[in-house]
Amino acid sequence: MRVLVTGASGFVGYAVASLLIDEGHDVAALTRTDKSELPKGVRRTLGDLRDPEATRRALVGVESVCHLAGLATVRESFMRPLDYWQTNVGGTLAVLAGLLGSATPTRVVLASTCAVYGPQATQPMTEATPLDPTSPYGTTKLAADRAAADLAATGAIGAISLRAVNIAGAAHGRPDPDESRLIPKLLAVQQGRAPEMVVNGDGSAVRDFVHVADMAAAFSLALDACQPGSWRAYNVGSGQRTTVNDVIAAAETATGRPVPVRHRAAANEPLEVLADSARIRADLDWQPKKSDLREIVGDAWEALTRA
Repeated sequence: MRVLVTGASGFVGYAVASLLIDEGHDVAALTRTDKSELPKGVRRTLGDLRDPEATRRALVGVESVCHLAGLATVRESFMRPLDYWQTNVGGTLAVLAGLLGSATPTRVVLASTCAVYGPQATQPMTEATPLDPTSPYGTTKLAADRAAADLAATGAIGAISLRAVNIAGAAHGRPDPDESRLIPKLLAVQQGRAPEMVVNGDGSAVRDFVHVADMAAAFSLALDACQPGSWRAYNVGSGQRTTVNDVIAAAETATGRPVPVRHRAAANEPLEVLADSARIRADLDWQPKKSDLREIVGDAWEALTRA
């Protein structure tokens, strides 16, 4: 299958593109610069996702799209809302518009997020949980989902949106570089690149972590499952209740030394965020094979120490 992966040089996109190459697909990537690293065997097309003409050129001859390019930080989205709308919504619209000239319906798998459900959702969140995003990030990802759903309803494409909470670990030697996230920040402390781990509250907040390799597998399965005229959303989660303290303990085990921790007042954030992945397990036979916390943190640490 000829697949275009947007965001193929990013943390999750790199894992997705690598897996598709391993499975024998013909994979291309749309990147803004020729300096970004891509998996071996991935063809590069230069262009900005927000440029409709460049995106259209990249889509010529493509049979399917894994759309992962976008902005993805909740806190940052409050400071840069227009950037999030231009990239997450404008970029998705450029991809969808570029597919309209295809002679046959195209398969599209989108990287969405459980942030579309909002912080007050009953836990764990299912695909039936009311949609109530409270950040520009969540709002723009929901808008992208709805645009894909509306186009799928015309029969022009088949689309699936994959919604995760926290993606972590490492695949193909590539850990998450975003040290605003819990696990990369912890490991930066353990490498001596940050003095301490600052924890909001007592560390009892519960989160759901899925291994990046398992997330890539979800994209591959979703590509095969796309049906013209249909859009579906799937939550992707490990099903494990993991506290911040659990993650700290796993980091200490992986690195062999204690984490220097400083606690501060609890932040205004949900005490529990969990994704119910029963639907993707039943429909696509997806399994979180690598999403044990010790494997997630261990893989990330190994990739960092080998870099």
